[in-house]
Amino acid sequence: MNIRRAKEEIKDTIEAYLLKNEYGEYVIPPIRQRPVLLLGAPGIGKTQIMEQIAKECGIGLVAYTITHHTRQSAIGLPFVSKQSYGGREYTVTEYTMSEIVASVYEKMEKTGLSEGILFIDEINCVSETLAPAMLQFLQCKTFGSHEIPQGWIIVAAGNPPEYNKSVREFDVVTLDRVKKIEVEPDFAVWKEYAVKQQLHPAVISYLNTRTGNFYKMETTVDGRKFATPRGWEDLSTILNVYDSLGKEMDREVVVQYIQHERIAKDFANYLELYRKYQMDYQLDVVLEGSIDEILLKKASHAPFDERLSVVSLLLSRCRSRFAKLMRREHVLELLYENLKILREGLLGVHSGQPIVYFREILDEWEKETTRKKQAELLTRQEEHDCRQVSEILERYQIELQKREVQDGDTAFAEIRQWFDEAQDAYDRELEDSGRMLEHAFDFMEAAFGGGQEMVIFVTELNSDYYSIKFLQQYECKRYYRYNRQLLFEEGSRTIEARLKALGK
Repeated sequence: MNIRRAKEEIKDTIEAYLLKNEYGEYVIPPIRQRPVLLLGAPGIGKTQIMEQIAKECGIGLVAYTITHHTRQSAIGLPFVSKQSYGGREYTVTEYTMSEIVASVYEKMEKTGLSEGILFIDEINCVSETLAPAMLQFLQCKTFGSHEIPQGWIIVAAGNPPEYNKSVREFDVVTLDRVKKIEVEPDFAVWKEYAVKQQLHPAVISYLNTRTGNFYKMETTVDGRKFATPRGWEDLSTILNVYDSLGKEMDREVVVQYIQHERIAKDFANYLELYRKYQMDYQLDVVLEGSIDEILLKKASHAPFDERLSVVSLLLSRCRSRFAKLMRREHVLELLYENLKILREGLLGVHSGQPIVYFREILDEWEKETTRKKQAELLTRQEEHDCRQVSEILERYQIELQKREVQDGDTAFAEIRQWFDEAQDAYDRELEDSGRMLEHAFDFMEAAFGGGQEMVIFVTELNSDYYSIKFLQQYECKRYYRYNRQLLFEEGSRTIEARLKALGK
């Protein structure tokens, strides 16, 4: 299955394992909660989805790469104690708590989360001395003599033998005690993630036309050559930073991330052309509504690869604008939730001390943000959004103090006016973004008509998280017209294919 389906399966498993009955007991007893064993090629996102799952489920995450551990750190250090059996005292060997189990308890103390995921990576690459402990861990949910706390679900990950010489096979007894999920690379799924995370448009555009280079693992006389989703994402990150610093990226830099010389060279060449198209087509001017006839002629007569790059450049600018707008909307939504709480107090029991009550609400918001951050339940962007809300509330409070507002009615009237102004500014930005999209359609129609390029443009809008959210608020008639046409054509092709199949 692909990584998205694997993520859904693990989330469903967590929901099932953490379900409790009316007595507060887990419906599936911990002894029947099979550890999840995630097997897949390196670099396809196994570790990353665990972080996403923990945040989305609101539970803790403790992650270890087991190959970094010795037997002592995994199961604890031995010490001698005395025990009485049948009236006689004996010297016995016990073990201190495993570092891994101790980390689970530390996470619970630090975050206040009593449930979570214990994620063990590279579990099938452990040393000879640690292998028995790992088998015991999967079969009995213990490290040494110490159990994993109830409410903590075990997820282990490993690579198939063809990717790692040190991989050891699990026996049937162990496999019969785990929930095994095999994951395969899937570009379409990764692309959805890449667009939402705003990976560099040149990377997305390149892989759109060369999907076979998305994941490549080859063994040659010179060793392993590979390109992985992890490599493309890390390359995208450094490429974005290079852009902001005004630095150029060449093949020597690309191959540091995409360790397949042919693919690295091909991408470096593509990136050079991509930069050239950015300069030649002046798409920022196009999106402001100014379309040069010479530019239209150049686009319409360009080779197909160049036309695709132009479409990609248009899409990247639209996506970036939509993402910025939708993040602003999210900040307004968070701010609105705080203002609803403020309204209840300012127009109620706290009407006599509006500024004191406002400070209490702001302090509570900041404490909750800090708690979520410490529990690692916020993405970086969500943390930034929460900070923006704090900054806005701080400005509101300072302004109320300057105006020496003494009653709740006046305080809330002022706050509502400020919020309405922020909402009006958002609405204006929404309209500006809509005009930008209309200008993009103007260019697409003038340069390419309703051809393949338009189909690709609309299809890409349909696959982008932020574009979809934007189009739910802004009515773009041409988008809906081309989208209906696209759906009709797809339906016709499906019907034709079925009729041909019946004819056989």
